[in-house]
Amino acid sequence: MLPYYYGGDSMITITSKEIKKIPVLELVQSDKKEDVLPLVFFYHGWTGCKEKVLTQGYEIAKRGFRVVLPDALYHGERLVSGKASEHKLEFWKIIVNSIKEFPDLLTYYRNKFGIKSEKIGVSGLSMGGITTCALLRVYPQITAAVCLMGSPAPSSFARQLLHAIPGMEEINPNYVEDQIKSLEVMDLSLNPQKINSRPIHFWHGTNDATVPYQPTKSFFEQIRNHSYAKNVTFTTTQGATHKVSYETTVEMADKFADYLA
Repeated sequence: MLPYYYGGDSMITITSKEIKKIPVLELVQSDKKEDVLPLVFFYHGWTGCKEKVLTQGYEIAKRGFRVVLPDALYHGERLVSGKASEHKLEFWKIIVNSIKEFPDLLTYYRNKFGIKSEKIGVSGLSMGGITTCALLRVYPQITAAVCLMGSPAPSSFARQLLHAIPGMEEINPNYVEDQIKSLEVMDLSLNPQKINSRPIHFWHGTNDATVPYQPTKSFFEQIRNHSYAKNVTFTTTQGATHKVSYETTVEMADKFADYLA
C-alpha cells in the first residue's frame, strides 16, 4: 500500500489487489477508505497498464470516489508470451474480456465496501475508451461515463484496424467477418438508445491518427437531438493528437464530480 499526497492534509491511498485473477489498483482518499462511496472504473489503452493511468485515477479519487484501475488481458501484470503489442489480432478479444470481467469487479466492491446510491462510473482512454462505450451498451447499471479518444462503433473501427495489420490478406475473410460480427452485441452505435439518458461525455482531438476523430464526432451529431442522448456532451480539441492532456484529465474528473455527486 502506497499513500500519495496531493496537498494539504489530504492523501490518496493506492492499494494493489487481485480480484478473480484480475490485477487492479484501487485509489481512495485515505480518510474515506472504509466508507461507502460512488465507484469509478478507469481503463488504460493499448500496450498500456494500470500504472500508466494513475494520473487519471488520482484526479477522480481526489473528488471523493473509490477508483479502480484494472489491467486488461495481456497487459501489465497479465503479460503472457511477449509484449502486448504482439497480440494485435486479439485486440478485440481483450476488450470483450474486459466486458466479461466487469461484473466480477462490481460484485467484489459491492460486497466489500458497498456502492453509495449505486452510483457507478466508467471511463478510459483509447482502447479503454472503446471499452467504456462497450460497457455502456451492455450494462444498464452503469450510471455515467467519460470516453477519452475512444470509439462507440467497434464494428466499423475493427474493420479499419484489421485491414491495417500486415499479413491480414492471408487470413480467411470469413473468419474476419465472423470476428467483426461478434462485436455487434457491444456496439453502442448500433443501438444508441441503450444510453437511456445517462450522462456521457466524449473528448477527442481532431488530429488523432490512431482512433479517428470524425466517426466519433459524427456519432454524437447523429444522436444529440434524441431524448435518450439529452445528457451526452462532447469536447473537441483542435489539433490534438492521440494523447490525453492533464487539462482533459481534470475535465474528465470534474464530469464525474457533477454526474455522481
